[in-house]
Amino acid sequence: MKLPENAIIAHEKLTGYLLRPRDEHDKSGFLAIGGYTSDYAAQLESDIRSLLRTLEATPAGETPYGAKFVIRGILTGPNGRTLRVVSVWMLEKPTGLTKFITLYPDA
Repeated sequence: MKLPENAIIAHEKLTGYLLRPRDEHDKSGFLAIGGYTSDYAAQLESDIRSLLRTLEATPAGETPYGAKFVIRGILTGPNGRTLRVVSVWMLEKPTGLTKFITLYPDA
């Protein structure tokens, strides 16, 4: 199924979580392989949104907050390297909005 193109991707999710080095669940090192740093947060958002527009989402279960979906795809980073990723999205029950939750390497 296709998710709405206007899904919410919070800037803070990119800069304060994905692109920020963390002791646990760090994603910044993986994204840095493709050249994504905080200087390229806007490009990361654009590239994630491109996956959303072009690829199908697969249901990934229900939570008390809403239905989860995943989109598997390939990001081409600012340095030209490609990264296989899984992006996770949620269709929130209370609001009806679709929101980006996270992204991680696709094994």
